[in-house]
Amino acid sequence: MDEKRIADIVAQSVTLKQRFFAERAGVLLEVGRRIAERLRAGGRVLVFGNGGSAADAQHLAGELVVRFLRERPALSALALTTDPSVITAMANDLGYAQVFKRQIEAHGRTGDVAIAISTSGRSPNVVEAVKAARARGLLTVALTGNGGGTLAGLVDLLVDVPHSETPRIQEVHAMIVHILCELIEEEASA
Repeated sequence: MDEKRIADIVAQSVTLKQRFFAERAGVLLEVGRRIAERLRAGGRVLVFGNGGSAADAQHLAGELVVRFLRERPALSALALTTDPSVITAMANDLGYAQVFKRQIEAHGRTGDVAIAISTSGRSPNVVEAVKAARARGLLTVALTGNGGGTLAGLVDLLVDVPHSETPRIQEVHAMIVHILCELIEEEASA
């Protein structure tokens, strides 16, 4: 790798972000408003994903519970990626495809929001959790890439990054998380 390659990677990332947010700002506004509406009504956000998407899930939940840009009452959010005892017991006893589904069954209630984060939109454990969330009456949202995969046909609201490379999709997802936090914080506190 050299300096030109680094500059090319940055340019590709910036161009993708500019195009995505210019084309899909309306979708983000709708997602933020719908989540805030559920939170104001007493619902909670349940968010999950694998690998880098698990980190995004934890980041989103942390910003909602603690605060993003301003002091405000805590917002109810739970990352389903953070309890190693639950995750490893379920993976061992029920199979890894069940780790988020079972937690949706335990914690999800009508009026809550399930946010699935998957760059491919095809992760079996994420897909199974969304199916469980829909069956329980949760609002379902997915952050995906490259067309949304299986999740595209399952969720109420799809935020799909039109790209095929996981690193570029995750870079946009990180910015989506921050924008959603700001939108939700403004709307839920209104």
